[in-house]
Amino acid sequence: MKQKVLKVNADDNVVVALTNLSKGETVSLDGQEYTLTDDIAAKHKFVATDLQAGDSIIMYGVLVGKAQSPIKKGGLISTGNVKHAANDFEISARRNTDWKKPDVSKFAGRTFMGYHRPNGEVGTANYWLVIPMVFCENRNLDVLQESLVRDLGYGRNKKYKYQAQQLIELYKTGKSVEDILNADIRTSAGEDNAQRLFPNVDGIKFLNHEGGCGGTRQDAQALCGLLAGYITHPNCAGATVLSLGCQNAQVSILEEEIKKRDANFSKPLYILEQQKIGLESDLLAAAIKHTFAGLILANQTKREAAPLSKLTIGLECGGSDGFSGISANPAIGYTSDLLVGLGGSVILSEFPELCGVEQGLSDRCVQVDIAKRFSSLMKTYNARAVAVGSGFDMNPSPGNIKDGLITDAIKSAGAAKKGGTSPVTDVLDYPEKVSKPGLNLLCTPGNDVESTTAEVASGANIVLFTTGLGTPTGNPIAPVVKLSSNTILYNKMRDIIDINTGTIIEGEETIEQAGERILDYVIKVASGELEISAVRHGQDDFIPWKRGVSL
Repeated sequence: MKQKVLKVNADDNVVVALTNLSKGETVSLDGQEYTLTDDIAAKHKFVATDLQAGDSIIMYGVLVGKAQSPIKKGGLISTGNVKHAANDFEISARRNTDWKKPDVSKFAGRTFMGYHRPNGEVGTANYWLVIPMVFCENRNLDVLQESLVRDLGYGRNKKYKYQAQQLIELYKTGKSVEDILNADIRTSAGEDNAQRLFPNVDGIKFLNHEGGCGGTRQDAQALCGLLAGYITHPNCAGATVLSLGCQNAQVSILEEEIKKRDANFSKPLYILEQQKIGLESDLLAAAIKHTFAGLILANQTKREAAPLSKLTIGLECGGSDGFSGISANPAIGYTSDLLVGLGGSVILSEFPELCGVEQGLSDRCVQVDIAKRFSSLMKTYNARAVAVGSGFDMNPSPGNIKDGLITDAIKSAGAAKKGGTSPVTDVLDYPEKVSKPGLNLLCTPGNDVESTTAEVASGANIVLFTTGLGTPTGNPIAPVVKLSSNTILYNKMRDIIDINTGTIIEGEETIEQAGERILDYVIKVASGELEISAVRHGQDDFIPWKRGVSL
């Protein structure tokens, strides 16, 4: 490690510990010496000057908190002496849309091998979807999954089944609970050796959910919009839809939402209504036949070269830590800038985690009307949270706080780094679809899975997901590439982490070098050359957002 501490922005009055520091230790940075008055764990911060109660805490160049009591120079900031605070923001007539476009010469002319769709979009994968219009159909989806997946060659790894079989044998021989807990269980590779019948189809995905009825009509409309986003998604070859018939989420609403996203929609779409068909056995028989027919059609599409401008990357974080905002997030922010420079699209979501950086994002909107929409969505969302006794300031989780993100404004300022520095070309409400190249802001909760689910519905054909604590989040149809903010996490959980950006913390790599490395990796994933951890494990997380308060 080349240095022990870091000041993120020249205007900051806090310093980040890059390694564990001891009380009484003296560290130097930019010609200044700091003698620590507390133990400072890696990822946490100490103040660069004496502060009094009420003084501002500045990090990333923005207000992130207020001191609640005097803090001596070199003292730790914590939830005990700092409270969340963020600056208000306003709509300015002046647009701050000039940006230093990165050098994209290394990627000029590069392509990825994708699945071309009739509407001109290009997928990074080729899936068939089975979708329920309402939770009443979930059990029928389970039956279809059991009937189709393994025999068609899409079964999961059998190694855990093999371990369970060993325990069964031990129990049958009369072994005690203690014997079983201490048993040396062998691990088998246990791959399902069934060959895929349809080699050009990556799988059949089942989007079980708990919605479709019982909520508000707005819930039904939003759910249909989300499902339409998946059906029209370039990673989807077609879909089988099961409807009960009487639910709020009517098929007519789904069809309307599909037309909004693709006026000339032409993918195979089979809609089966149980109350019209009658017997459940007849419904399932029809669903199996139509799904099989759809797979035959889907298998006719093969990967072909496509420009990088056809990529839409979702930018996500979850299980963040005090290093996320100085390694993984700015690294994918640079990747974002590279892709925008190449004509592609990126999506920055999680609005509760943009608290305190609204002014900068608002000023980057290319038009005042777009900035006004961003302001309206942010203020309305926060007001709804406050109305039920919460607020954006309550977003940080216990894990975030434990690892240095003690206020929402600190977390948000680091999270916003995922969006890079390019102008904001559009602001979308949930679950609208991306229609413009460049940086798009999408209103979603900070909840990892709800947000990732929404980004994919809006068109992300790959998601870059940063984490400092470790999370397995995936998606049914879009690869979710997991990036660690620190090397300790990467080494500890490398079965679910794909890329390490702890190299930035250790001084082995710059943010720009990491960003280019990530884009190279994305191109390989988009081309089907690399299978990421979430896909390998079958991590198919899918949670629609019911438009209540979720932070």
